[in-house]
Amino acid sequence: MKNQIIYENYTLTARNIHYAKNQYRAITNRLSKLLTRSLFLTAVLMFGGIFQSYAADLQMFSNAKLIKNPANDGDSFLMEANGKSFRVRLYFVDCPETSVSSKSDAQRVREQTRYFGLTSAERIIHFGNEAKTFVDHILDKPFTVHTAFASALGRSAQGRVYGFITTANGDYLSSLLVKNGFARTHGIGRKTPDGVSRNEMIERLRDLEISAMLKRVGLWSESNPDRIAELRAKQRSEESDLQEIKNQVTKAKSPQGSLDLNTATERELQFIRGIGPVLAERIIAGRPYKTVDDLLKVKGIGPKRLEKIRAYVVVGKE
Repeated sequence: MKNQIIYENYTLTARNIHYAKNQYRAITNRLSKLLTRSLFLTAVLMFGGIFQSYAADLQMFSNAKLIKNPANDGDSFLMEANGKSFRVRLYFVDCPETSVSSKSDAQRVREQTRYFGLTSAERIIHFGNEAKTFVDHILDKPFTVHTAFASALGRSAQGRVYGFITTANGDYLSSLLVKNGFARTHGIGRKTPDGVSRNEMIERLRDLEISAMLKRVGLWSESNPDRIAELRAKQRSEESDLQEIKNQVTKAKSPQGSLDLNTATERELQFIRGIGPVLAERIIAGRPYKTVDDLLKVKGIGPKRLEKIRAYVVVGKE
């Protein structure tokens, strides 16, 4: 009898241990699954935040105020919003310079003089200061800024960011500057805060520019219609000459001058500006080539890209 009780107790204990082990395994599996889900969600949130920051959506700042500063001009100025100050460079437009303190400034003034068909560089500086005064007046009331804080190159030691300025009356400052003949359609652009595409915004500004030209307002009031075509052609010619020099220098840096499309290595192809590892692999995979134009069959190479790299490649003794 005693042995039977001991045996039954032993059996009961064994069952309890087996049950406990099963419960332990079940709890461990649940915890493991919860931990995995938690880690997954954390990863999604972390990477979601990274992608969101790289998307660079426009941020809106209401009730912004212009800060008087000697470095301000028609398309770039210091402003304050939400207790922070930063320098904004307008999207889409370029106003005349207000001063010349370097060789690059002088080149810029020459370019603007030719674009507007003026015969005196001094008048560019004059209208640059007129544009600055115009902006001071327009932004005398609080305005709205939209920016993604994309860096804009400039002379300011503090740096600048591209942005849209909407006046107290609901107009884009860039449009007002072009409409009044104080700016040209030129520079970096992107989709506007109210959803207008970059290309459509460029067309709208060009229409305003034509209207200002016909009305002879702002800089257009002193534009020489008999010389504007000649001056612009001269500017294009000089820019073309400079581009050719750059192309020659780039070509000289190539390991063999012009590269044979059928024999060049992947590394040699990457010496050509615009060709990276992926495109170099595709070019090699597309061999053999009978002419340079055969590159159009390579994914990623269209007519524009082909013209940029044509000077650096050959096929055999072509």
